[in-house]
Amino acid sequence: MPHDTGNPGDNPEGNPWTVLTSTMKYENPWIEVIEHQVLTPKGTPGIYGVVRPRSLATGVVPIDDQGNVTLVGQYRFPLERYSWEIPEGGGDKGVDPQVSAARELLEETGQTARHWMPLMTLHLSNCITDEVAYTFLAWGLEQGAACPDDTEVLATRRVPFAEAVAMAMRGEITDSMAVASLLKLRLMAADGQLPDDVARLIRL
Repeated sequence: MPHDTGNPGDNPEGNPWTVLTSTMKYENPWIEVIEHQVLTPKGTPGIYGVVRPRSLATGVVPIDDQGNVTLVGQYRFPLERYSWEIPEGGGDKGVDPQVSAARELLEETGQTARHWMPLMTLHLSNCITDEVAYTFLAWGLEQGAACPDDTEVLATRRVPFAEAVAMAMRGEITDSMAVASLLKLRLMAADGQLPDDVARLIRL
C-alpha cells in the first residue's frame, strides 16, 4: 500500500523507502511474491521484490535424557544439497508457534516433550523475505512414531549437544535456525541461564 516515509534523517529507525505501487507477481499455497515500484532512499525510481511466506517458521532443539540433540537430515530442493538441521517446519500464523513446533517435532522425530522454553525470534534472509522464525528448547522427551508428510524423506540422528554445536562451528550444519539456536544455547549454558535440569543434561 502506498505510503510516505518522511525524511529518514529525522528518525534513523524510520523507513527511507517510498512505495508507489505493489503487484502480486506469483502465488501458491505456500508463498506470495510481491513486486513493489519504489523510490529508493536516494529518491531514485526502482523495484523491490519481496517473498511472503503464508506461514511462520518454527524450530526446536530437543534435548533427551542423555543430553543428546536429535537432528533431522533432508535434501533441500532450493539448495540442491543435503542438510542436517534441528526439527523445523511451518505453522499457521493464527496458531501459537510453540504448538506448531510441537507438531513438527512429533511429525519429524516421533518425539513429544514435557517441557518447553522459547529460545529465539529470527528474521530469515531479511533482504528478500519477511519470513519470521520462532525456535524453542524442548526436554523431557518421550519417543513415539514419526509421521513425516509426503514431501519429506527424512533421516534422524542423535548427537551429544557439544557435538551438535561443533557441527555448526565446522560448517556441517548451515541451516540458520539450527546454527543460531545451538549457539545461543551454548552461550546460555556458559552464562548459567538454562534451567538446572537442562544444564545437567548437556554437561558443558
